[in-house]
Amino acid sequence: MSSKPNSCDFTPVSFWDNSSTDVELNGSSRDFNMDLQQPIFSALNPLQNQTLSHKDVSGISVTTSDSESGIFPGESELCVVHDSDLDWFCSSEQKRICSHCAIVGSCQGHTVTPLANRVTAIRNQLVDVCEKMQLQAQRIERFINQTLTDKERSLQVEANRAREQVVAQVSVAREAMEEEEQKLLEAIQREEERVDQCLLTQRAHWGQALALLTQTRTRLVQTLTSTPDMQLATSGQEIDERIEEADGVGEPRDTDQLKLNASCSNSKLMRGLWASAILLGPNACGLAKLTIDDRTVSSLLSVSEDLCTLTFLPKRSRQSPPYNPARFDCWPNALGTLAISSGTHNWLMDVGESGAFKLGVCYASIGRKGSGNDSRLGYNAQSWVLSKYDGDFSFCHAGKNTPLRVVLKPKRIGLLVDWPSQTLVFYHPDSNAVLHSVSHAFSAPLLPAFAVADRSVTILQKPQS
Repeated sequence: MSSKPNSCDFTPVSFWDNSSTDVELNGSSRDFNMDLQQPIFSALNPLQNQTLSHKDVSGISVTTSDSESGIFPGESELCVVHDSDLDWFCSSEQKRICSHCAIVGSCQGHTVTPLANRVTAIRNQLVDVCEKMQLQAQRIERFINQTLTDKERSLQVEANRAREQVVAQVSVAREAMEEEEQKLLEAIQREEERVDQCLLTQRAHWGQALALLTQTRTRLVQTLTSTPDMQLATSGQEIDERIEEADGVGEPRDTDQLKLNASCSNSKLMRGLWASAILLGPNACGLAKLTIDDRTVSSLLSVSEDLCTLTFLPKRSRQSPPYNPARFDCWPNALGTLAISSGTHNWLMDVGESGAFKLGVCYASIGRKGSGNDSRLGYNAQSWVLSKYDGDFSFCHAGKNTPLRVVLKPKRIGLLVDWPSQTLVFYHPDSNAVLHSVSHAFSAPLLPAFAVADRSVTILQKPQS
């Protein structure tokens, strides 16, 4: 065994002082604590108290028990450098050392801890970890046995309730649709029978008229070709009667009575379901790529840089834009860039707080100049618009205004044009409720149309939440 340095005065302090666990040792003389109180070992390892003896560097005998130090029989080893017990632990190098290593050896100035304290701390940590794991295991067991079991039971109840709700809703919708379908088919059948009867009546009437006219003409031709001049000269009255008889036949005219009334197939319920299917169904159409054609913007309006917002201008802010044959010069109108002649198209308008606006579609041939009705949206046969003025909504076409009952004043309005069915729908995008719909045999491509006389309206490029 190597000789002990005489300059090192190493004196252990009380084993029962818990005030310090880790100490730093450097220099030739240092006081430090060796806390060997470890009551947890008595619960974890009920071993017999065996006494271990060793000497410190001053030759003072230190006695402690296995249960107090946490060092079990056979675990004690000697330092290969100082031939002393490895009863300290260097936290800096994570290894066991002797007291000489801590004072004058390789671990001088490192953070060191009595090995017993280190073992005690680790064992206490393991106890805490095991207790936490045990509590966690209990919580998991309760979650499996109680929560998940309850959830499984409630899942079946909720799923069955949801199925019943879907079946009930679909049943109500199906029943309403079937009733509406039957009602519409009966209305179409009645209208078909009415028009068919009119056609039969007209056919019979004009058939008789044609026969009479043919007979009269034949007689007149016969009179013209076969009657001697002297007799023809005295046949004026007879000829006049036959001419008057022919004039009485009259001219045939086509009337609306001879056509199927489109309203017989018009149903608010069906139109609403149809529009919802197009807007929300698996093949729902997206928003159209639509902007404002700045060539058409009236001088009464301004258009934003992104060509999506039209704003009504006060008189002092108006300017005279360059002349363009496509520009509206009297009414506050503008047209969109999308020409619709096929497919299904949908776009949204933010009308905000505007108190006066028109939204709809028109033919490109609509008038652009002057203050007449030919360039006024909704007042000619070339435009179909939803209008708001003085708080009231209406649908306008060919100068006829149809008042609309709108309970909640929308800040956004959707427009849907389905070219295959020749249908225009105005709807509330928040609820998809149909505000108004119209079917018309459009004879030319349609352009989105706008008019603003208060604040502004904006084309929304994507839905807003």
